[in-house]
Amino acid sequence: MTAVTTIGLDAVIEPDLRNGNGENPVWDADRRSWTWIDIPGRRIHRLDPSSGVRRDWTLPEPVGSLVLRPDGGAVVACQTGLFDAELPEAGGDAVLGRLADSPFPTEGMRFNDGRCDRQGRLWVSAMVMDIAKGDPSGAWYRYTRAEGLVETGLTGFVIPNGSAFSPDGRTLYASDTHRDVRMVWAWDYDPETGTAGNRRPFVDMRAMVGRPDGAAVDTDGCYWICCLDEGCIKRFTPRGDLDRRIEVPMRKPTMCAFGGEGLRTMLVTSLSRGPADLAEDPHGGRILMFDAGVQGLPEPRLTR
Repeated sequence: MTAVTTIGLDAVIEPDLRNGNGENPVWDADRRSWTWIDIPGRRIHRLDPSSGVRRDWTLPEPVGSLVLRPDGGAVVACQTGLFDAELPEAGGDAVLGRLADSPFPTEGMRFNDGRCDRQGRLWVSAMVMDIAKGDPSGAWYRYTRAEGLVETGLTGFVIPNGSAFSPDGRTLYASDTHRDVRMVWAWDYDPETGTAGNRRPFVDMRAMVGRPDGAAVDTDGCYWICCLDEGCIKRFTPRGDLDRRIEVPMRKPTMCAFGGEGLRTMLVTSLSRGPADLAEDPHGGRILMFDAGVQGLPEPRLTR
């Protein structure tokens, strides 16, 4: 039986703050703060939940995803490549240092979802920006400072998303958000080599309303996926069974993450493409923060 929880508007933080496409929330345990991005807004946001102080940094191009470095800086995956991002304490413009150029096979692509495996390697996806084309040129890449950006063999995606690793680091999950795909897969993952194989269906969402977007994994090994157009987050057990549904005030939640004391707080970003979206989804683009009722896992930093 699926447990259902409804999250109210009291969970909205900074009601006046709206993201065009909020994504990639990450808890920084050292700074006791949340960091997330706004893709079309070309911004990085950082919030100290205890004080309510938020700082913002502007990027020169759209950003698809972000991971933290051990020193508190960030690595961002943008349209033209991967960059080290230095974030001045007062906010303002992020200072970028190029790590790798974009390896895209066709024009009109950008990086999208990304996160580090449990050993500190970055996995990052790329997609064709005009999603109406349904172009499956999207793929997953792996980055380490020693190897640079390399192909992984995970190809054929329209909107590659939903990356997450099991608690033992031996299963990789990823999804395709496109309305004609709507699948989540699992791969066996070798922590020693950073390679994935034995791709298999994990959750088929084609009969569901929502489309799978950003994801997280908890200490029980359950996979949490934000469901675009369905206004909820669903938790699936390691067997792929739906056991929990969290209904949220916005129709297009984009990504969830665990953080805070004991990693029991969930922060959720969302999408709003403008007035037309807000007419049907008045809370689109807002950020939620609430007690998830379970414990999450620390988010690995780029250490390789």
